Amino acid sequence: MSRLSVPVPLRWADLDAYGHVNNVESLRLLEEARIAAFWKHPVEEGGSLPTAVLDAGPTATTHTVVARTEVEYLRPIGYQREPVEVEMWIGHLGGASIDICYRILVGPTREAHVQAISTLVVVDATTGAPRRISPQERAAWEPYVEELLTLRRPRR
Repeated sequence: MSRLSVPVPLRWADLDAYGHVNNVESLRLLEEARIAAFWKHPVEEGGSLPTAVLDAGPTATTHTVVARTEVEYLRPIGYQREPVEVEMWIGHLGGASIDICYRILVGPTREAHVQAISTLVVVDATTGAPRRISPQERAAWEPYVEELLTLRRPRR
């Protein structure tokens, strides 16, 4: 199977008083990668990843809701000028939701500093109700389905 790799730059403001990327900013890094991976981007911005099949903006017919996120902080992320790499895959592709697995990899050794799982629900923009994943979305996302990430503490 395939995994997505999304570079996400760090900002000086991401650091906490200890000089590490703040836990809230770690979630922002995951969000930036998720947006790049699942929402279409204009060609002038460098195009889209093959999984980016959702339209964004005021005319979008689909919204998404993060229903759950579990994060494990494995080691602190210090500031660096190079972007961190957010490695992503789909741990479960359901009827109206997907479980997105992430690992934030840092430095030339690509050592994992954060790992997480988010459940993303696909929602009809007009009604606000969950909707079935379309055949086009399923076809774009199926090549990236792998085993669900195993966290150190089991999900409840």
